[in-house]
Amino acid sequence: MPFLRGLLPIDRAALPHDVVAGITLAALGIPEVIGYTKIAGTPAVTGLYTILLPLVAFAVLGGSRHLVVAADSATAAILAGTLVTIAALGSPEYVNLTSMVALTVAGMLVLARVFRLGFLADFLSRSALIGFLTGVGIQVAIGELAGLFGLPKEGHGALGQVASVLQRLGDAHYATLVLSAIVLAVIVGFKRVAPRVPGALIAVIGAIVVSMAFDLTRYGIAIIGNVPSGLPSLSLPAMHVADINQVLATAASCFIVILAQSVATARAYANRYNERIDANLDLVGLAGANVTAALTGTFVVNGSPTKTEMVDDAGGRSQIAHLTTAAIVLLVLLFLTRPLSFMPAAVLSAIVFLIGVKLVDVKGLRELYRLQWDEFVVALVTAGVVVLVDVNHGIIVAVVLSLIDHARHSYRLRTRVLTRDTAGLWQAHPVAPNLFAAPGIVVYRFEADIFYANAGRFMEEILTLVEGEPSPVRWVVVDASEVHNIDYTAGKMVYQLRDELNRRGVGIATVAVPEGVQAELDCYRDAAGLAVRSEFFPTVDAAVDALRDATPPSPATANTSA
Repeated sequence: MPFLRGLLPIDRAALPHDVVAGITLAALGIPEVIGYTKIAGTPAVTGLYTILLPLVAFAVLGGSRHLVVAADSATAAILAGTLVTIAALGSPEYVNLTSMVALTVAGMLVLARVFRLGFLADFLSRSALIGFLTGVGIQVAIGELAGLFGLPKEGHGALGQVASVLQRLGDAHYATLVLSAIVLAVIVGFKRVAPRVPGALIAVIGAIVVSMAFDLTRYGIAIIGNVPSGLPSLSLPAMHVADINQVLATAASCFIVILAQSVATARAYANRYNERIDANLDLVGLAGANVTAALTGTFVVNGSPTKTEMVDDAGGRSQIAHLTTAAIVLLVLLFLTRPLSFMPAAVLSAIVFLIGVKLVDVKGLRELYRLQWDEFVVALVTAGVVVLVDVNHGIIVAVVLSLIDHARHSYRLRTRVLTRDTAGLWQAHPVAPNLFAAPGIVVYRFEADIFYANAGRFMEEILTLVEGEPSPVRWVVVDASEVHNIDYTAGKMVYQLRDELNRRGVGIATVAVPEGVQAELDCYRDAAGLAVRSEFFPTVDAAVDALRDATPPSPATANTSA
């Protein structure tokens, strides 16, 4: 097993840039991960734990030089949306459950590595992921409205929470509301005027200083309270039999999001710098990161696109940047947790609110609307389910819609009939009768793998071409250069089609079949007890030239032809 691939070789010239990038990540990431604890429903200190040992574990075990593994809003929302049914948010039982989910996710990632299942990340389409994260962003932002106004959080679901806040506006705590507005203005203002300045960190430090100096609790402004100092204790989370089903379901949802988001992010940055991507090795790093998260009493960690972009934008080019961040977090845990305890709760609400707003991918939705209407609908439905139902059902819908969309594209593929123009070049036409490549020869192109859902169309269109031609057809040449796999149902139907054509005195030949597909067809032929091998040709030209004067099989030999 290769180790330290994200760290070695060390580029000494880039080392200062990595250190600066690590400091930048700590400055921007510490307020953010503490904010994620509000989403996950765990104590504030657990957010710091997510960028301590998990960062180190991925740096040692992972393959990506760029991917930052830490707390993430999507997986945090999944935890809060599912585990709250069996334990109260923030309770020791709930925190134990979040750690148990992290350990279960690690086990799933190990299995995915053993069976090389990194490709599963591709089964959650980009459009569904846009919709899922947009729905999570809306849900997260709505969930913080009450905190911005200094109100207790009430109402079930996003719509219920909005209605509850609107009904209680007269009870808003105005000092808290003013503080929330100031924090939002500082963060947004720095983002627009000086993007490289950590506005969130400035807002946090400023609010803490004001809170300590003027004792904001006297004015009714709540603070987050005690933040334990020192290193996290290492222990295995306790597992109770009654919670197994819920833990497994929650872990499965997190696992899917981690696969899709982490692999996609690592791949994007590897391509940017012409580096080799090893998705299966990254699974090992992600598993190690989640094991350390479970052992230190925190929640699931995931590859973070936003934090990865922070490091890259600051000049970081290896996991040394992430180790620098972990070292700074260690210092914070040892010496600076007391000031953190004075942080007003409204500051966290403002930070989390902006995290939610940032997750709403308006640009991605606009592009989908303009370029792919059907995928825009997939994103919209996924977002709607997340907001109106819950995150767990949202991830299920995202995966199902991704698979349905893939199957629909495979089913509604493009098929063509080929003819030669006056210059002798091949021209593609929509499937229709009376289009000949040569006298008595029809060339039919199928541009996808043949499987159970589209095999019927394959057979139906070829039979239509044969029966609908005013002139007799002697040979059908199937251009299968785009076919790379034929499943059992399709294989049986291919030979059923051959029998049907043979009964009509029409032969069938195949062009440019990859070796694997040719072997599959031969297996189906042997299973059917057919004696004659199929006609295979390397090109359409070769097939037409060879069959121009060839005699097709007669109906009498249909039962023995292949």
